[in-house]
Amino acid sequence: MEWKIIFYNEALQYEILNLPVGIQARYIHLTQRMLKYGPDLGMPHTCAMGEGLFELRLKSKEGIARLFYCTLSDYNIMILNVFIKKSQKTPLKELKTARLRMREVKKHDDTR
Repeated sequence: MEWKIIFYNEALQYEILNLPVGIQARYIHLTQRMLKYGPDLGMPHTCAMGEGLFELRLKSKEGIARLFYCTLSDYNIMILNVFIKKSQKTPLKELKTARLRMREVKKHDDTR
């Protein structure tokens, strides 16, 4: 069974489509692998952030971006948040947003 990628909302999908070209190419390459092999590609591509939250690490000559996602039933990968990384540490605001969205979508996923 192949995995399917869904987005938290349309604005997020638009943000991803507007990433710098090199980062976007990396996103496409890694998400194609995720669709075929599953959400955990291992380091340095993916990293478990705890409680079911994962990070997709995108790096190119234009910079570094991070994308948070979680898994849902029926082989679905839910993209929760994306941001351009400007410092060594992951911004707490971005992590909180991803965790809040994950709780929301998992709650609705459990009620199906």
